Amino acid sequence: MRGTQEVTTFRRSFGATIVVTAANVPPVDPEDIVTLTYKTYVAPSKPAVSDDLPPGETQRYWSPTTSTLIHGERDAVLVDPLMTTAEAGDLAEWVAAKGKDLQTIVVTHGHGDHFFGASVVLARFPHARFVAAPGVVDVMRRQLTPDWDTFWRSRFPGQLPDDVLVADPLESSTITLEGEALEVVELGHADTDRSTALHVPSSGLLVAGDAVYNGVHLYLVEGRGDGAAQWLAALDTVAALHPTTVVAGHKAPDAKDSPDAIDATRQYIQDFLTAVEETSTTEDLYDAMLRKHPSRINRGVLWNSARAWKG
Repeated sequence: MRGTQEVTTFRRSFGATIVVTAANVPPVDPEDIVTLTYKTYVAPSKPAVSDDLPPGETQRYWSPTTSTLIHGERDAVLVDPLMTTAEAGDLAEWVAAKGKDLQTIVVTHGHGDHFFGASVVLARFPHARFVAAPGVVDVMRRQLTPDWDTFWRSRFPGQLPDDVLVADPLESSTITLEGEALEVVELGHADTDRSTALHVPSSGLLVAGDAVYNGVHLYLVEGRGDGAAQWLAALDTVAALHPTTVVAGHKAPDAKDSPDAIDATRQYIQDFLTAVEETSTTEDLYDAMLRKHPSRINRGVLWNSARAWKG
């Protein structure tokens, strides 16, 4: 299996954390304890076909992308079913190995790298619902127009499913998993329009989609105009939820799911906006951001962002 991160959270049904040790066993009825587990599958960085490469680079790569499984004792919800046929197939095998009944697949935002693989996962779990907020569904449909279809298939020739599905629009912002509420939070523009996150209030988990990046350069191509400012506002919405665990849509494989990624994403956007004002060329903007954020991976997406703002 290609790389996963698994974290288990134990808690009482009314939300207080239980720390279980040999010397500290809470005196509660077992029926009053709910075990929630989230597991994050990180699809690794992969080559993409492009002749627009950053200075000194010989290959364009796509950022590592996350899919998150939230489950209780029996049932599960999967967030963002990835992109290529191969990685979605690996994801489906990974989910099946958990032995849970996959009830729902939900998409956080409309970029194709987060939902094109749904048909592959649904082939393994045909009874699962495939859903997203209505605004996300609108953006998903845009990804299937001829221009966008050409964009995706030219970068990943022969790798995408032939059958690309669009989610059904949710009628409610709440998805229920074994009696627990998973809240779909509307964020507006993040790295694309009509973005959402999935929040589990009882455990503090936030699956942030591409509102938050963790150790990866941000995709700011769609941030021109007031898009970047709207993204900063989306981060304020995310931070106001006070999550204790944050899964970013794109993250370095070894990155921890820390809420610190919210502030780090905010700082990156602010640094980018400052660098836009202080530089005059694509190369200057690209170099300025590399100096400020040398440890983030996937310079190609930074180059794309710099080209969009300075090209």
